[in-house]
Amino acid sequence: MATGEFTDKVRIIIRAGDGGDGMNSFKAYKGKPACGPDGGDGGRGGNVYFVGDKDMNDLFPFRFQSRYFAENGEMGGTQKCFGKSGADIKIKVPLGTLVRDEETGRLICDVFEDGQEILVARGGNGGKGNVRFTTARRHAPNFAQKGEKVKQHSVILELKVIADVGFVGFPNVGKSTLLSKISAARPKIANYHFTTLSPNLGVVRYYEKSFVAADIPGLIEGAAQGAGLGHDFLRHIERTRMLCHVVDISGCEGRDPIEDFKKINEELKEFSEALSKLPQIVVCNKCDIYGAEDNLKAFKKKYGRKYKIFPITALSGDGTRELIEGIFAVLNELPPVEPVRIEEEFEYKANDDLSFEIFKDEDGVYVVVGGLVDMLCRNVVLNNPDSMLYFQKVLRLRGVIKELVKMGCQEGDTVSIGDVEFDFVP
Repeated sequence: MATGEFTDKVRIIIRAGDGGDGMNSFKAYKGKPACGPDGGDGGRGGNVYFVGDKDMNDLFPFRFQSRYFAENGEMGGTQKCFGKSGADIKIKVPLGTLVRDEETGRLICDVFEDGQEILVARGGNGGKGNVRFTTARRHAPNFAQKGEKVKQHSVILELKVIADVGFVGFPNVGKSTLLSKISAARPKIANYHFTTLSPNLGVVRYYEKSFVAADIPGLIEGAAQGAGLGHDFLRHIERTRMLCHVVDISGCEGRDPIEDFKKINEELKEFSEALSKLPQIVVCNKCDIYGAEDNLKAFKKKYGRKYKIFPITALSGDGTRELIEGIFAVLNELPPVEPVRIEEEFEYKANDDLSFEIFKDEDGVYVVVGGLVDMLCRNVVLNNPDSMLYFQKVLRLRGVIKELVKMGCQEGDTVSIGDVEFDFVP
């Protein structure tokens, strides 16, 4: 999703490189045109990596480039020379980026640390040159293997800000002003709603200690259903270790601080049960405004037993030191931020599926399809007797012949496998 120029969710297409084909060639000397095979293997296709970059703040650059393809491997050479491997491609993303497969929604990785490189798509292997098929009985193989082909994949990049503390609250309660007072962050500050349209991060230092705070854009009623800036930014507090709930205790805009506090917590709970269970302290801001003192007494009476409450005036900085000390006291009891757990490591690879299916088309031809067929198309040379013997052997070993007989295929019936059509012989 994009709000203004801040982008925290994009779709891109990635593709590893194809493997280069093996070379089919023979040594040739003057007067001796064929002195034995010397075809080299093809090069490996390039891989696709995602790399964490602490200097990136959002996914905005991906709005201008959405395709990332690694190089293909080169074809093998003569004199047993290997083909050159394709160059890898490394895609830089901000820390906290989740990568998901668009088709299945499966989480592939969580790019969590600066400089972290995660392999997502592996390039195809290069094909073997004809010299690799020489045996004691086959001295001059006149065929080579093709390189593995890979597919392109569509992935979703979703940014979830990594921070220790998340500042939440209604718009215009002073979250950005507070962040600017306690850290070096310089968010846009003005006296109107939705000044902040993207999460602002600031490092708060206190003697030898520090923590990262995130100013989350103001929430409104219905945020959990996507109202206002709702879903666009609620995800950014899912990683935080604790929440600082900022309330305008003065009620200067005609709002009730107690009701505001209650509504925001209801939105958090509706969006995620885990969010509502995060440790939370309350920051009562704008204590210098007329009416704040009475509201603060009422607020403490209502919530003082359940929450730690810190009265402050963010504009002048009054009370911020006590607030920082209170935040550290809570953080010291909590475990550090951790990346999302991946149930099973996953990466895109060339097709290694050797399954097959058989169906009979309207012309009565038995058609075999599947990963096994793709593998045979890569390995079989139609005009070479040795290669065709290998083709027939695989069909028997993998059960294709047996399945054809089971489906009623009889001698003389036509069978289609990839580019090959032949009369069936059981």
